[in-house]
Amino acid sequence: MTTYLITVPGTFTTGIEEDERARLSRALRPADPHTTRTGSTEDLDALTVNDDNTFTIRLSVEADSGAHAEEGARDLADSALRDAGLDPGSAPLGPAVITGIDSDIG
Repeated sequence: MTTYLITVPGTFTTGIEEDERARLSRALRPADPHTTRTGSTEDLDALTVNDDNTFTIRLSVEADSGAHAEEGARDLADSALRDAGLDPGSAPLGPAVITGIDSDIG
């Protein structure tokens, strides 16, 4: 298995309240990219929200392939958004993209 760092973009269509943002950050904590060598080096935050209500979720996912990692990241992001009380219409996600690979294979 390889650890993939995945970026999932999205947009809060109606904005996001501080309590929702805090709940979302807590829901993302198990897949926080700070737990990888790449994440600690690059100081990646699990959630970044921009002034225009676009956001980026960065996740660490264990998978046997890039495609499975991207699928797993979207599932984690969807689940975290629901846990924060946001439905798919209020926070649609863009395509997941591999932004780093943390592997002991050398």
